Amino acid sequence: MGYILDGFKAFGAKNAIISATGKYTYAQLLNEIERISSTVIADEIQRGEVVSILSDYSFNSIALLLALYENKNIIVPITATVEREIVDRINESFTDKVIRIKDSNYYVESVQTPDKHTMINELQAFDHSGLILFSSGSTGKPKAMIHDFDILVDHYKGKKEKSMNMIVFLMFDHIGGLNTLLNALSMGAVSIIPENRNVEDVCQLIQEYKISVLPSSPTFLNLLLISKAYERYDLSSLGMITYGTEVMQDSLLTQLKNTFPKTKFLQTFGTSETGIAKTKSKSDNSTLMKIDDPDHEYKIVDNVLWLKSKTQVMGYLNSSMDCFTDDGWFKTGDLVEIGDNGYLRIIGRNSEIINVGGEKVLPAEIESIILSMVEIEDVMVYGEDNMIMGQIVVADIVVKKGIEAKTVKSLVRKYCKDKIDRYKLPTKVNIVDKTNFGDRFKKIRRN
Repeated sequence: MGYILDGFKAFGAKNAIISATGKYTYAQLLNEIERISSTVIADEIQRGEVVSILSDYSFNSIALLLALYENKNIIVPITATVEREIVDRINESFTDKVIRIKDSNYYVESVQTPDKHTMINELQAFDHSGLILFSSGSTGKPKAMIHDFDILVDHYKGKKEKSMNMIVFLMFDHIGGLNTLLNALSMGAVSIIPENRNVEDVCQLIQEYKISVLPSSPTFLNLLLISKAYERYDLSSLGMITYGTEVMQDSLLTQLKNTFPKTKFLQTFGTSETGIAKTKSKSDNSTLMKIDDPDHEYKIVDNVLWLKSKTQVMGYLNSSMDCFTDDGWFKTGDLVEIGDNGYLRIIGRNSEIINVGGEKVLPAEIESIILSMVEIEDVMVYGEDNMIMGQIVVADIVVKKGIEAKTVKSLVRKYCKDKIDRYKLPTKVNIVDKTNFGDRFKKIRRN
């Protein structure tokens, strides 16, 4: 039995998971893992097989994940609900078995797949568990990346026991969500699983269970401010809010800190390819952060962050390795500014740069300025093709209630005029009901 499950014995009667279906102790979780191992796995799953789990977080899916890890299976968490996406992920991960969970029962079906990828064969030869995740980019085909799950799990060894309630916000097939879960389980903390990831439900859980850590994204945190849910719920238990997955605007962080003055804000950083790095924010109201992790190396090449880590992927199953160098560096595509004493600021993605007549514009810079306007609730900036300039800057804005929408377009340009270079000014300003974001609460920019 692996070290993580050994810990469950010591944690015993402590709550491990709270979800819509009930509260479960570490002893109950361990019992369910053992039950799965002695029935479902013993009867239908061979050691080392590739197994897709069609589920988001639940008591049963977490128990199944850990039972398969113990059986040295290669695990593919799939939260997609569109059948075509599910089929693609099953095929591209070389899945042998698919498990669906219904009413706490596990239904296994076999899948006929072609010869296995060499990296899957390698994991099986080493008798290591694996984890296959799919990239969540809004454009292009999702990449199937394979981790040595033994190495990932070992990263959480040595955690000190803590009694705290943490909400598992990011999804079952997201490296950040798995990071939260494995952290909590390694410390004997309580993982709170939201039935719905909307502001009202999350705030209700924070109030009810006095949750102390909220992992989230800037998009979700802005929705929290817009909704004013912090006025309807007692969120005073929040000792820390962590944010990542996309750029945090300085003006938004300032608003958040003013709203939650007693809460610590920490910028996290990681990629599906390299795992989650330990970070340190310069201060609660600063978007400067430091990668402070002995298992992660970094360097800056042409203003782009490159990473190398002990927890990085073995490779892609369905794509070339162009974003990796021959000596193992991962080119993240994240653009950074370099501060003093090793601090960095993430300022955008290479793929999001707007090219206006040869000049480069970063959406996050413009968004931060517009978000500081008292009339504006939300904004998303992106590029639009233009025959003369190559691209122009477009801003989709959500105005606050009671503000005359037709007057805001001229106000935006006037407000920005003295704060940014002329070529960065939005040529188009669209009034919208809401900005576009995905189910991972990350902005989806138009290209």
